[in-house]
Amino acid sequence: MEKKKTFSMNYYLRYLLFGVVMSLLPVLTNAGVIKTSWLGIIGGTIIYTIAGLGLNLLLGWSGLISLGTAGFMGMGAYISAYVTGDLGLPWELGILLSVVIPLVFGILIGLASLRMEGLYLGIVTLCVSEVLRKTFDELEPVTGGFSGKQAKYPKLLGIFELDQKGTFILLVVIMVLLMMLTYNLANGQLGRALHAMRGSQVAAQAMGVSLLKYRLIAFSLATAYASLSGALYVHFIRFVYPSTWTLPVSLVIMALIVIGGLRSVFGTFIGALIVYAMPDLVLKNIPVIGDINGLSYVLSGVLIILVVLFYPGGVINLFYKLQSLFTGKRSAERAVETAAGVEENRTEEGHE
Repeated sequence: MEKKKTFSMNYYLRYLLFGVVMSLLPVLTNAGVIKTSWLGIIGGTIIYTIAGLGLNLLLGWSGLISLGTAGFMGMGAYISAYVTGDLGLPWELGILLSVVIPLVFGILIGLASLRMEGLYLGIVTLCVSEVLRKTFDELEPVTGGFSGKQAKYPKLLGIFELDQKGTFILLVVIMVLLMMLTYNLANGQLGRALHAMRGSQVAAQAMGVSLLKYRLIAFSLATAYASLSGALYVHFIRFVYPSTWTLPVSLVIMALIVIGGLRSVFGTFIGALIVYAMPDLVLKNIPVIGDINGLSYVLSGVLIILVVLFYPGGVINLFYKLQSLFTGKRSAERAVETAAGVEENRTEEGHE
């Protein structure tokens, strides 16, 4: 029991250390080590990671599919922009409403999911997302219609007005907290119930798992994460269009959790880094590839295909494999040293 507790604490410390490292990026931009534009790209990666964590809980742990992530991200973005901009209410209230209101829709989808599975559930969530996107176009008094909606950087407690770098650090803090929450949920009773439900619903019910309860929880969490990421997006980018929240966004978020690793918290961030950030941060800076318009995204797609083919469990498994190879080598060396020591002691005893 004590070993398990220590192992969990090590994971929390890893998340905290990861957050500290990420928070140093604005300092590096001030020092001129990295470009200021990179801060925006990494900020977008963090936002996609938050949405991906929710979808990973839904798809990875419970086995339920959703193609409506983009719609809920857009809803969260517009609600927060309207509450803070048009109504002039505090940023914290805008974030709260941008999560609570879409949560109602997530519960309704959870109820509907009891009657459908697989592709049918994916089509229903896609339809919900398209209905929301069309609503963004037509509900001009709230969303600004095709002209889009503006927002400002967060103003914490009505006193501390953040800039881009301060908002980036806020994104890091929220992402790390959600990583800890996701890890805690996935390794607790909820995670065990979702895992049982993913394996076999009949067996899960026989074990006393309520499908209604845990499906509602899974869809509610996925919706809350997505809407929160959308609200953070609009206050980081400070502008949003209805055309932003289309099917490709939902597919990209699904791709990043598959590439990074299903049922992996750190894998979600790695997947977002590969899918969202790598074309702009790496591939576009390569002399020949970066000079051809669009080629970096083509190579990024090819890399994604290679990852899926050779590492179907996600890129995170590559890190685990390297770690096991290293620890296995060290264990073998310690075993040889121990055996040599025992043999040396036996030789000395024989001489005596």
